[in-house]
Amino acid sequence: MRKWIFLLVLLLIVGGFLYYATFGYYSDGTRVGSLVKLSRKGYIFKTYEGELLVGGMSEGTGTLNSTNWLFSVDGDNESVVNALNESQRTGQRVALHYEEKFFQLPWNGDTQYFVTSVELIPVARPVVPTMVVPAPQPVPPVQTTPDTTQK
Repeated sequence: MRKWIFLLVLLLIVGGFLYYATFGYYSDGTRVGSLVKLSRKGYIFKTYEGELLVGGMSEGTGTLNSTNWLFSVDGDNESVVNALNESQRTGQRVALHYEEKFFQLPWNGDTQYFVTSVELIPVARPVVPTMVVPAPQPVPPVQTTPDTTQK
């Protein structure tokens, strides 16, 4: 009997570790950039694999720095895939909220970064200054009094 309890406890520990390694994550965050690529991949387990161009200006030299960030999206997460496709059609920048997993497992995708939600960043329109012209004030009518001095 003692052997079965030990085996059951050992299986629960191993099962809990595998569950946490599969579905748990140790880091999450947001990356902002322009979507370069989104493709559906996988022989058995289909996931979406994407590439985000993350860039910005360097303060010291004023040069443009850019890096490509690879990420995965679960094939069942249609709202994220639709938002990413919309971003590609319109050219909008996106903010990708992601979770970083412990391990890259074959059924999860090609990367350790899994996008959970997408926020489309609206295209900034240039602000055109407008002049405010005050409305013309009505001119009060001139009061005339009859001239009684002249005959």
